[in-house]
Amino acid sequence: MPNRLADAVSPYLLAHADNPVDWHPWGEEAFAEARERDVPVFVSIGYSTCHWCHVMARESFSDPELAARLNARFVPVKVDREEHPDVDAAFLAAASAFTRNLGWPLSVFTTPDGHTFFAGTYFPPQPRGGLPSFGQVLDAVTDAWTQRRDDVADTAARVASAVNAMRETGGGGASAIDRTALDRAAIALASAEDPEFGGFGAPPEFAGPKFPAVPALAFLLDSETDTGRSAALHTLRRMAGSALLDGIDGGFFRYGTRRDWGEPHYERVLYDNAGLLRLYADAAVLRASSDEDAPFFIHVAHGVARFLLTTMRVDGGFASAQDSESDVDGVRREGAYYLLDAEARAAQPAPRLDRKVLTGWNGLAIGALAHAGALFERPDWVVAAAEIADHLMGSHVSAGGRMLVRASLNGRASSAAPALEDYGLFARGLLDVFLATGEPRFALAARAMADATIDAAEQSRGNAPFALPGGGDPVLAAHELVADADPSEGAYPSGQSALADTARVLYALTDDDRYRQVADAAIGAVAGVAPGNPLAFGATLRVAAELTGVPRQFVVVRPATAPAEDPVDPSALSGAVSAVARRGTRGTVAIVVTEEAAAKLADSGFGLFEARTAVDGRPTAYACEAFVCELPERFIP
Repeated sequence: MPNRLADAVSPYLLAHADNPVDWHPWGEEAFAEARERDVPVFVSIGYSTCHWCHVMARESFSDPELAARLNARFVPVKVDREEHPDVDAAFLAAASAFTRNLGWPLSVFTTPDGHTFFAGTYFPPQPRGGLPSFGQVLDAVTDAWTQRRDDVADTAARVASAVNAMRETGGGGASAIDRTALDRAAIALASAEDPEFGGFGAPPEFAGPKFPAVPALAFLLDSETDTGRSAALHTLRRMAGSALLDGIDGGFFRYGTRRDWGEPHYERVLYDNAGLLRLYADAAVLRASSDEDAPFFIHVAHGVARFLLTTMRVDGGFASAQDSESDVDGVRREGAYYLLDAEARAAQPAPRLDRKVLTGWNGLAIGALAHAGALFERPDWVVAAAEIADHLMGSHVSAGGRMLVRASLNGRASSAAPALEDYGLFARGLLDVFLATGEPRFALAARAMADATIDAAEQSRGNAPFALPGGGDPVLAAHELVADADPSEGAYPSGQSALADTARVLYALTDDDRYRQVADAAIGAVAGVAPGNPLAFGATLRVAAELTGVPRQFVVVRPATAPAEDPVDPSALSGAVSAVARRGTRGTVAIVVTEEAAAKLADSGFGLFEARTAVDGRPTAYACEAFVCELPERFIP
């Protein structure tokens, strides 16, 4: 039996490479074989730090008898949902016809044309808890395929029709979200907060698990309502004071299974910790409501940054996640390592990392590090963010910045198509690095990525303001399985909202109205649903709030070398400017640049930097509103 997963880029696929199951990677070859053999396709979707994925792998995919039945009656396909988010989205949409308890591992049975006719999640080796065994499922699906083929075809057609109907429904709605709607959304979201432990979901509704919901918290923290800000600060306090935070390594776990954030799922994911670093940094410097809050939030933010830069940093960027399971004294258990103190941990192997480097998630992380580094005057954080950004621009970007790699492992690029989130999150992260460093190359790269998605949308002549350059996954397209990207954002911003935010900032830097128009269009596309569902559209609502403000810009231009009699620490200057920006009104951007950088940016079409110089060789501030600037003044931090 050939080992088709041996050379995979995904650690999740590599972990299944030695299964007795004859796994195929995602690709057209699997469907071609299914058509030739006239058998269904079994698509198993998961990710490397998924606890129940590990369990099902040990119980079923390692069982020679079950593997033989799978191999004989199906074409088995293994998919990493993080490597192929579009594939995961398409099959999640189809699986929703069969179960409301969607999750991973996702177990999907399709026709050789890729159309789903049965789906579920985890199936145990023996029937229990109302679930049939995996073997029973295989037998039932085989019986349906061989004895009731017409019923199978009818079910597949009905599911496909239902998925298409969901796609056609769309968000609709108004062209903008005004301040009144934003305030109402913030108050409504705050009213859903657990008044005792924070987070969203409280008795009698709470049944677990409880997730950080970073985009929603970011929207509340930036809210102009006292109710919204207070709710965000309360949740940040309670999360950081709970078992959700690893007080030793500094990282947050993915979710708590109890209302008080207790008994967490011990997986630690890059996107959560990137988002939480930014939240705690902003809360500490800009939003803390008491003298007790600020030092605590500073401590938490520093711990998360330490976790990212030590535990999660790998060659080429940041790892995707750290496993929930580990071997402690030779016994593999979930969470056992994290229950040890620092001294005991040193004697045990650390939980395994998923070392896969995802472009979009790394964009979130470099943006958060650069932003927090500027606020806290930590040039080492900013330097680390810039180093990783440079590496990714060299290894994950091609065609003049217009084509991206979705993922890589140890320097090898995945063949998976990039997702819109890769463009949006990476471009927005590069703008954060630019705002923290003043280095033009980061702004130029971010603009190239945004332009690529805007141009692709115009070429497709669709209604979306952004589209994937080169199209999405070819197998999904060939089988008409393409599921539109979900515009909602539970754990981190969607590609659409991240690109809208990127366009908003680019407009403030360039005075090119094209960017303002596409930002408005992206928000308008979901204006009919976002205000009524703030928990699912936190990032969109935060961008909408920024767009309600008149663009204000604060630029400090410094000479390449400060006069000896008047030295200025560049990191202190950057920190002071960042604080000015964040304390300003909505729509404000602020940056420190050298005279040389300002000239290069102006020559490259960034209109904000036109004729910006360091007067008399000293740092000079330019305060602008909608590109109309006051007279320059010497800036003293």
